[in-house]
Amino acid sequence: MKLDRLLGITMELLTKKRVTAPELAAKFEVTVRTIYRDMELINQSGIAVASIPGSQGGYELMSGFFLTKQHFSLEDFSLIYAVFKGMEGAVGSASISPLLSKLGALQPALLNEDRKDRIIVAMSGSETEKSTIPILLQSIDQSRRVRCSYTDAKGKQSERTIEPYNLLWEEGKWYVESYCLSRKDDRFFRVSRMNAVEVLEETFLPRKKALKSHEGQGMDIHLRFHQNVKQRVIEQFPDEYEELGDVIDVHTVFYSKEYALSVALSYGDDVRIMAPTELKDELLETIKRMASLYS
Repeated sequence: MKLDRLLGITMELLTKKRVTAPELAAKFEVTVRTIYRDMELINQSGIAVASIPGSQGGYELMSGFFLTKQHFSLEDFSLIYAVFKGMEGAVGSASISPLLSKLGALQPALLNEDRKDRIIVAMSGSETEKSTIPILLQSIDQSRRVRCSYTDAKGKQSERTIEPYNLLWEEGKWYVESYCLSRKDDRFFRVSRMNAVEVLEETFLPRKKALKSHEGQGMDIHLRFHQNVKQRVIEQFPDEYEELGDVIDVHTVFYSKEYALSVALSYGDDVRIMAPTELKDELLETIKRMASLYS
Protein backbone atom coordinates (compact mmCIF):
# COMPACT_ATOMS: atom_id res chain seq x y z
CA MET A 1 0.00 0.00 0.00
CA LYS A 2 1.24 3.48 -0.82
CA LEU A 3 0.08 4.79 2.58
CA ASP A 4 2.18 2.15 4.36
CA ARG A 5 5.21 3.07 2.26
CA LEU A 6 4.84 6.81 2.87
CA LEU A 7 4.57 6.20 6.61
CA GLY A 8 7.57 3.88 6.47
CA ILE A 9 9.66 6.48 4.60
CA THR A 10 8.64 9.13 7.14
CA MET A 11 9.76 6.85 9.99
CA GLU A 12 13.10 6.29 8.21
CA LEU A 13 13.59 10.05 8.00
CA LEU A 14 12.75 10.47 11.68
CA THR A 15 15.14 7.77 12.87
CA LYS A 16 18.10 8.33 10.53
CA LYS A 17 20.20 11.40 9.81
CA ARG A 18 20.15 10.92 6.04
CA VAL A 19 18.82 8.32 3.59
CA THR A 20 19.27 7.97 -0.17
CA ALA A 21 16.68 7.21 -2.85
CA PRO A 22 18.40 3.92 -3.84
CA GLU A 23 18.44 2.81 -0.18
CA LEU A 24 14.71 3.51 0.17
CA ALA A 25 13.94 1.89 -3.20
CA ALA A 26 15.73 -1.29 -2.13
CA LYS A 27 14.06 -1.33 1.30
CA PHE A 28 10.51 -0.86 -0.02
CA GLU A 29 11.11 -2.79 -3.29
CA VAL A 30 10.01 -0.02 -5.64
CA THR A 31 11.83 1.99 -8.28
CA VAL A 32 13.94 5.06 -7.50
CA ARG A 33 11.48 7.08 -9.59
CA THR A 34 8.67 6.00 -7.23
CA ILE A 35 10.70 7.22 -4.25
CA TYR A 36 11.11 10.62 -5.94
CA ARG A 37 7.31 10.85 -6.30
CA ASP A 38 6.81 9.74 -2.70
CA MET A 39 9.17 12.46 -1.46
CA GLU A 40 7.14 15.08 -3.31
CA LEU A 41 3.94 13.83 -1.63
CA ILE A 42 5.60 13.84 1.80
CA ASN A 43 6.76 17.43 1.27
CA GLN A 44 3.27 18.45 0.11
CA SER A 45 1.81 16.96 3.31
CA GLY A 46 3.75 19.51 5.37
CA ILE A 47 6.74 17.40 6.43
CA ALA A 48 9.84 19.43 5.61
CA VAL A 49 12.28 17.17 3.76
CA ALA A 50 15.56 18.55 2.41
CA SER A 51 17.25 17.07 -0.66
CA ILE A 52 21.05 17.10 -0.38
CA PRO A 53 22.93 16.80 -3.71
CA GLY A 54 26.29 15.12 -4.28
CA SER A 55 27.89 11.73 -3.72
CA GLN A 56 27.24 11.96 0.04
CA GLY A 57 23.79 13.41 -0.46
CA GLY A 58 20.31 12.10 0.12
CA TYR A 59 17.16 13.09 1.98
CA GLU A 60 16.85 14.33 5.55
CA LEU A 61 14.39 16.29 7.66
CA MET A 62 14.95 20.03 7.83
CA SER A 63 16.90 21.10 10.91
CA GLY A 64 14.59 21.67 13.86
CA PHE A 65 11.62 19.85 12.33
CA PHE A 66 9.74 17.28 14.38
CA LEU A 67 6.28 15.71 14.23
CA THR A 68 3.63 16.69 16.76
CA LYS A 69 0.23 15.22 17.51
CA GLN A 70 -1.32 17.78 15.17
CA HIS A 71 0.35 16.11 12.18
CA PHE A 72 -1.70 12.93 12.73
CA SER A 73 -5.44 12.64 12.15
CA LEU A 74 -7.66 10.16 13.99
CA GLU A 75 -7.47 7.91 10.93
CA ASP A 76 -3.66 8.06 11.05
CA PHE A 77 -3.70 7.03 14.70
CA SER A 78 -6.23 4.28 13.94
CA LEU A 79 -3.92 2.73 11.35
CA ILE A 80 -0.87 2.90 13.64
CA TYR A 81 -2.91 1.45 16.52
CA ALA A 82 -4.16 -1.43 14.31
CA VAL A 83 -0.63 -2.29 13.15
CA PHE A 84 0.69 -2.49 16.71
CA LYS A 85 -2.40 -4.40 17.87
CA GLY A 86 -1.84 -6.91 15.06
CA MET A 87 1.75 -7.45 16.20
CA GLU A 88 0.74 -8.25 19.77
CA GLY A 89 0.25 -11.95 19.07
CA ALA A 90 3.74 -12.29 17.58
CA VAL A 91 5.98 -10.20 19.83
CA GLY A 92 3.98 -10.47 23.06
CA SER A 93 1.75 -8.12 25.03
CA ALA A 94 4.61 -7.06 27.32
CA SER A 95 6.22 -5.15 24.43
CA ILE A 96 3.06 -3.90 22.70
CA SER A 97 0.59 -3.07 25.49
CA PRO A 98 2.59 -0.02 26.74
CA LEU A 99 2.67 1.35 23.18
CA LEU A 100 -1.09 0.87 22.79
CA SER A 101 -1.64 2.67 26.10
CA LYS A 102 0.49 5.62 24.97
CA LEU A 103 -1.41 5.86 21.67
CA GLY A 104 -4.68 5.73 23.58
CA ALA A 105 -3.49 8.57 25.81
CA LEU A 106 -2.57 10.66 22.76
CA GLN A 107 -5.88 9.94 21.02
CA PRO A 108 -8.57 8.72 23.49
CA ALA A 109 -11.05 8.16 20.64
CA LEU A 110 -9.03 5.06 19.73
CA LEU A 111 -10.42 3.34 22.84
CA ASN A 112 -14.06 3.97 21.99
CA GLU A 113 -16.06 0.79 21.49
CA ASP A 114 -17.52 2.19 18.25
CA ARG A 115 -14.06 2.32 16.67
CA LYS A 116 -12.93 -1.16 17.67
CA ASP A 117 -12.05 -3.56 14.86
CA ARG A 118 -12.56 -0.95 12.10
CA ILE A 119 -9.10 -1.92 10.84
CA ILE A 120 -7.75 -5.42 11.48
CA VAL A 121 -4.09 -6.24 10.82
CA ALA A 122 -3.16 -9.89 11.45
CA MET A 123 0.59 -10.06 11.94
CA SER A 124 0.81 -12.98 14.36
CA GLY A 125 2.88 -15.95 13.25
CA SER A 126 3.01 -19.70 13.62
CA GLU A 127 3.69 -21.30 17.00
CA THR A 128 7.36 -21.64 16.02
CA GLU A 129 7.57 -17.95 15.14
CA LYS A 130 5.78 -16.89 18.33
CA SER A 131 8.41 -18.67 20.42
CA THR A 132 11.34 -17.45 18.29
CA ILE A 133 10.48 -13.77 17.83
CA PRO A 134 10.85 -12.78 21.54
CA ILE A 135 14.27 -14.48 21.58
CA LEU A 136 15.35 -12.53 18.50
CA LEU A 137 14.05 -9.27 19.97
CA GLN A 138 16.11 -9.93 23.09
CA SER A 139 19.25 -10.51 21.03
CA ILE A 140 18.63 -7.36 18.97
CA ASP A 141 18.08 -5.23 22.08
CA GLN A 142 21.22 -6.60 23.77
CA SER A 143 23.39 -6.81 20.59
CA ARG A 144 24.10 -10.48 21.27
CA ARG A 145 24.82 -13.14 18.70
CA VAL A 146 22.38 -15.94 17.96
CA ARG A 147 23.08 -19.57 17.07
CA CYS A 148 20.43 -21.60 15.26
CA SER A 149 19.75 -24.44 12.87
CA TYR A 150 18.41 -23.08 9.59
CA THR A 151 16.53 -24.90 6.82
CA ASP A 152 16.65 -23.20 3.41
CA ALA A 153 13.95 -23.28 0.72
CA LYS A 154 15.40 -26.52 -0.71
CA GLY A 155 15.28 -28.29 2.64
CA LYS A 156 19.03 -28.13 3.31
CA GLN A 157 19.92 -27.65 6.98
CA SER A 158 22.93 -25.76 8.27
CA GLU A 159 24.18 -24.38 11.56
CA ARG A 160 24.38 -20.58 11.60
CA THR A 161 25.67 -17.93 13.95
CA ILE A 162 24.21 -14.53 13.19
CA GLU A 163 24.25 -10.93 14.38
CA PRO A 164 20.60 -9.81 14.09
CA TYR A 165 19.82 -6.23 13.04
CA ASN A 166 16.03 -6.13 12.97
CA LEU A 167 12.80 -8.04 12.36
CA LEU A 168 10.75 -7.54 9.20
CA TRP A 169 7.20 -8.52 8.30
CA GLU A 170 6.72 -9.02 4.56
CA GLU A 171 3.94 -10.71 2.58
CA GLY A 172 2.65 -12.60 5.60
CA LYS A 173 6.05 -13.85 6.79
CA TRP A 174 8.55 -12.80 9.48
CA TYR A 175 12.22 -12.34 8.58
CA VAL A 176 15.28 -11.32 10.57
CA GLU A 177 17.92 -9.20 8.84
CA SER A 178 21.34 -10.27 10.09
CA TYR A 179 25.02 -10.53 9.44
CA CYS A 180 25.83 -14.22 8.95
CA LEU A 181 29.25 -15.20 10.32
CA SER A 182 29.27 -18.36 8.18
CA ARG A 183 28.69 -16.51 4.90
CA LYS A 184 30.42 -13.30 6.05
CA ASP A 185 27.69 -11.18 4.52
CA ASP A 186 24.27 -9.69 5.27
CA ARG A 187 21.44 -12.20 5.01
CA PHE A 188 17.66 -12.38 5.50
CA PHE A 189 16.51 -15.45 7.44
CA ARG A 190 12.89 -16.58 7.44
CA VAL A 191 11.95 -16.97 11.10
CA SER A 192 9.72 -20.02 10.54
CA ARG A 193 12.79 -21.91 9.21
CA MET A 194 14.89 -21.24 12.29
CA ASN A 195 15.14 -23.98 14.93
CA ALA A 196 17.01 -24.43 18.22
CA VAL A 197 17.47 -20.66 18.48
CA GLU A 198 19.89 -19.71 21.24
CA VAL A 199 21.07 -16.28 22.38
CA LEU A 200 24.82 -16.41 23.03
CA GLU A 201 26.80 -14.51 25.61
CA GLU A 202 28.91 -13.03 22.80
CA THR A 203 28.05 -9.42 22.03
CA PHE A 204 28.74 -7.56 18.80
CA LEU A 205 29.13 -4.03 17.54
CA PRO A 206 26.89 -2.97 14.63
CA ARG A 207 28.73 -3.44 11.36
CA LYS A 208 28.85 -0.59 8.89
CA LYS A 209 26.85 -1.69 5.89
CA ALA A 210 28.37 -1.04 2.50
CA LEU A 211 26.12 1.20 0.45
CA LYS A 212 25.13 -0.63 -2.70
CA SER A 213 23.56 1.01 -5.71
CA HIS A 214 19.96 0.04 -6.37
CA GLU A 215 20.80 -0.76 -9.98
CA GLY A 216 23.53 -3.20 -9.01
CA GLN A 217 21.42 -5.21 -6.57
CA GLY A 218 18.52 -6.43 -8.64
CA MET A 219 17.52 -7.77 -12.02
CA ASP A 220 15.61 -5.54 -14.44
CA ILE A 221 12.55 -7.48 -15.62
CA HIS A 222 10.10 -6.81 -18.46
CA LEU A 223 6.84 -8.76 -18.19
CA ARG A 224 3.84 -8.73 -20.55
CA PHE A 225 0.43 -9.72 -19.16
CA HIS A 226 -2.97 -10.50 -20.66
CA GLN A 227 -5.81 -8.15 -19.81
CA ASN A 228 -7.74 -10.87 -17.94
CA VAL A 229 -5.28 -10.54 -15.01
CA LYS A 230 -5.35 -6.74 -15.06
CA GLN A 231 -6.63 -6.27 -11.50
CA ARG A 232 -4.01 -8.57 -10.00
CA VAL A 233 -1.23 -6.85 -11.98
CA ILE A 234 -2.38 -3.42 -10.80
CA GLU A 235 -2.35 -4.60 -7.18
CA GLN A 236 1.07 -6.28 -7.43
CA PHE A 237 2.81 -3.62 -9.56
CA PRO A 238 0.86 -0.40 -8.77
CA ASP A 239 3.49 2.06 -10.02
CA GLU A 240 5.17 -0.04 -12.71
CA TYR A 241 2.50 -1.09 -15.22
CA GLU A 242 1.49 0.38 -18.57
CA GLU A 243 -1.50 -0.64 -20.66
CA LEU A 244 -0.65 -1.16 -24.35
CA GLY A 245 -3.83 -2.12 -26.16
CA ASP A 246 -4.65 -5.74 -25.35
CA VAL A 247 -1.64 -6.27 -23.09
CA ILE A 248 -0.16 -4.80 -19.92
CA ASP A 249 3.58 -4.23 -19.74
CA VAL A 250 5.46 -4.15 -16.44
CA HIS A 251 9.05 -2.98 -16.00
CA THR A 252 10.24 -3.82 -12.50
CA VAL A 253 13.22 -5.01 -10.48
CA PHE A 254 13.45 -8.35 -8.67
CA TYR A 255 16.18 -9.04 -6.12
CA SER A 256 15.92 -12.83 -6.36
CA LYS A 257 15.86 -14.93 -9.53
CA GLU A 258 13.91 -17.63 -7.69
CA TYR A 259 11.24 -15.13 -6.65
CA ALA A 260 11.00 -13.75 -10.19
CA LEU A 261 10.42 -17.27 -11.52
CA SER A 262 7.80 -17.99 -8.87
CA VAL A 263 5.90 -14.83 -9.86
CA ALA A 264 5.99 -15.75 -13.57
CA LEU A 265 4.84 -19.32 -12.86
CA SER A 266 2.01 -18.10 -10.64
CA TYR A 267 0.45 -16.28 -13.62
CA GLY A 268 0.59 -19.35 -15.87
CA ASP A 269 -0.02 -18.54 -19.53
CA ASP A 270 -1.26 -15.05 -18.69
CA VAL A 271 2.28 -13.65 -18.62
CA ARG A 272 5.28 -13.67 -20.93
CA ILE A 273 8.81 -12.78 -19.89
CA MET A 274 10.10 -10.28 -22.44
CA ALA A 275 13.49 -9.69 -20.82
CA PRO A 276 16.08 -10.66 -19.76
CA THR A 277 16.84 -13.65 -21.97
CA GLU A 278 18.52 -15.63 -19.19
CA LEU A 279 15.35 -15.51 -17.10
CA LYS A 280 13.30 -16.75 -20.05
CA ASP A 281 15.72 -19.64 -20.51
CA GLU A 282 15.59 -20.48 -16.81
CA LEU A 283 11.78 -20.51 -16.91
CA LEU A 284 11.80 -22.91 -19.87
CA GLU A 285 14.17 -25.25 -18.01
CA THR A 286 11.94 -25.11 -14.94
CA ILE A 287 8.87 -25.97 -17.03
CA LYS A 288 10.73 -28.91 -18.60
CA ARG A 289 11.67 -30.25 -15.18
CA MET A 290 8.07 -29.90 -14.04
CA ALA A 291 6.79 -31.71 -17.16
CA SER A 292 9.24 -34.57 -16.58
CA LEU A 293 7.54 -35.29 -13.24
CA TYR A 294 4.36 -36.25 -15.10
CA SER A 295 5.87 -38.05 -18.11
